[in-house]
Amino acid sequence: MIDLNQSDLSQLVPELLVIRASGHLFDSQRQYPEWELKNSDLKRLLSRGVGGVILVGGSVSELKQRSKILRSWAAKPLFLCADVEEGLGQRFIGGSLLVPPLGIAQIHRKYPEKALLLAEKYGICTGFQARVCGLNWVLAPVCDINNNPNNPVINMRAWGEDPFTVSALTIAFQRGLSSQGVLTCAKHFPGHGDTSVDSHLELPVLDHDLNRLQEIELLPFKEVVASGVDSVMSAHVLLRQIDPNYPATLSPIVLNCLREEIGFDGLLVTDALVMEAIKKSYGGGEAAVMAFKAGADLLMMPENPDEAIDAICQALLSGRIPMERLQQSLQRRKQALAKVDSLRSTLPTYKAKDDLFEVERAEDQLFAEELISLSIKVRNQEKKDLGVSQGGINLLRVDGVLPCSFLTQTSPAISVPQEAGYRTVLCHQLGVNPWQDDLNEPLALDRFGNGSFFLQLFLRGNPFRGDLNNREPWVAAVRQLEQHNRLSGIVIYGSPYLWDELIRNLDSSIPAAYSPAQMQQAQGMVLASLFQPVNSNKDLPPQKISDFTD
Repeated sequence: MIDLNQSDLSQLVPELLVIRASGHLFDSQRQYPEWELKNSDLKRLLSRGVGGVILVGGSVSELKQRSKILRSWAAKPLFLCADVEEGLGQRFIGGSLLVPPLGIAQIHRKYPEKALLLAEKYGICTGFQARVCGLNWVLAPVCDINNNPNNPVINMRAWGEDPFTVSALTIAFQRGLSSQGVLTCAKHFPGHGDTSVDSHLELPVLDHDLNRLQEIELLPFKEVVASGVDSVMSAHVLLRQIDPNYPATLSPIVLNCLREEIGFDGLLVTDALVMEAIKKSYGGGEAAVMAFKAGADLLMMPENPDEAIDAICQALLSGRIPMERLQQSLQRRKQALAKVDSLRSTLPTYKAKDDLFEVERAEDQLFAEELISLSIKVRNQEKKDLGVSQGGINLLRVDGVLPCSFLTQTSPAISVPQEAGYRTVLCHQLGVNPWQDDLNEPLALDRFGNGSFFLQLFLRGNPFRGDLNNREPWVAAVRQLEQHNRLSGIVIYGSPYLWDELIRNLDSSIPAAYSPAQMQQAQGMVLASLFQPVNSNKDLPPQKISDFTD
């Protein structure tokens, strides 16, 4: 029997928490102040013994400095982690931003060996840049199988749409990541891929029984655990046939499957406890207690860190949670930190060139470009003159512009059509509404003038959008523009599902292209494949389009 008093617990329990901080240095720079703690609170909680920080935002130079500062404030060794599933540049300026994992899965269909090499290099690139910036834990790979095309939140983050592709690619990615001295994290157990609800907004409900999970959803988790994954993140989903009362994160029945069915004895971390799937139904302190009691070792982003610490201490003192649970979680935490120290002891120290802290090496830049060129699809690679004398409409559909990292005034998606005679119109939640009130003809063409349309649709599963993307009638809109002879071309950036639907019915004379990636480099490469250069001095990326014409 382990006997710990209130004073002991107040020193140990904080190690279970992972709190969120901005990668920027100053409070005024926080992009999401609702979730990102002020520096004064960070310093106080870290000095109290909080054991982890998840970082978002800022540049790679800021991240490196921020990591040093946070460690100096900490009373205990720290996990410093980030959701950089698509390269460090997904969250931090100056890092590599890579084609989303589902784009690699599409390459895997035709060139499986090539895709496995790409997945491993993906992990090497991400792990190296994370490590030299001060992170020791990357919250990837996503092991969810995107077997629901209407999934609003996993979607492009998945490494495939079947368990075998996901297993093969996540193992390769994980191997590359681990080689760079960072811990890995398989998520979201036991599977978030077949949901049509975003757990950031509400609780997804699934009717899969254990047999179904073992045949499909659990396979990638079994494979990555067997290959040595360091941690597993739970999903905020309710599996009615397994535990009708509690979502997986709070369910001893579901989380025990990870320990007993799969045999995982590493760190089990919750998804963010501030997400509405949990927050709507459970208080901050109670959610933390329930997750810890269910089997979680680390608690990601509890709603109120102080409340969570106090509630867990009381649950341990009262006997609601046995003291052995605390010892198990602290031991797993200690082992993970020791492992990352051991991994790094064999790696060379990175020295930045000159006075600039550049983490994106030349090979990383070439790799990012290679991924884009291999993943782009062009329906007809013969360039047509898409220029218009006047009145053309470059209609861009984006999730939003506050912020929109891939869209600036000089982005190729704006500048290239503009030089060909198109004026840009942005369609998004806070901007132009392109839809008629009745859907006989979905687009309200009278709002745009009489010119021809060049459509660029930035569509992919993104958190906090719900099912909005799936309710936008773009297939009908394209048919409408074709019928009126007003569609000059179309590009889809992101999810392949709309592309697959459109390309089956689109008139073969209309230029069309697809890119799973949305960043400016991808825009330039796609548009270079469709537009005749306006002049020979136009600085566009080289045309290196793969032979994918399906």
